[in-house]
Amino acid sequence: MEKIKLGMVVAEFNRDITYMMEILAREHAEFLGAEITDIIRVPGTFDVPIAVKKILENSDVDGVVTIGCVIEGETEHDEVVAQHAARKIMDLSLEYNKPVTLGISGPGMGRIAAHQRVDYAKRAVEAVIKLVRRLKEYESK
Repeated sequence: MEKIKLGMVVAEFNRDITYMMEILAREHAEFLGAEITDIIRVPGTFDVPIAVKKILENSDVDGVVTIGCVIEGETEHDEVVAQHAARKIMDLSLEYNKPVTLGISGPGMGRIAAHQRVDYAKRAVEAVIKLVRRLKEYESK
């Protein structure tokens, strides 16, 4: 089986957390036999969808992993950011017919909870690899 090629989009907002998530995602992809061929870093989670779209348009990746961290503030801004990013990420997956997984933690969590959830990056990598493999199996029937 040929190596799975992945793109990755990483939000820099809350970089102390997303940096750890990025490292875990890279290591886990390699451990699972996939290669991250494209990476775009964006200012924040709200900016993730446009970078996902660029990778899907301009690369021959099999799927894309998104990495971000949305920490709760004093308003409902965190909910708006996370919900809209998640919706557009799903829309892009369907539009380009390729898996795009959600490695974005939040909303509704504080900084301590965010640190406890850095492994969401690994889960997103696992999900994209499983989905790529299963869709290829289905298509080869």
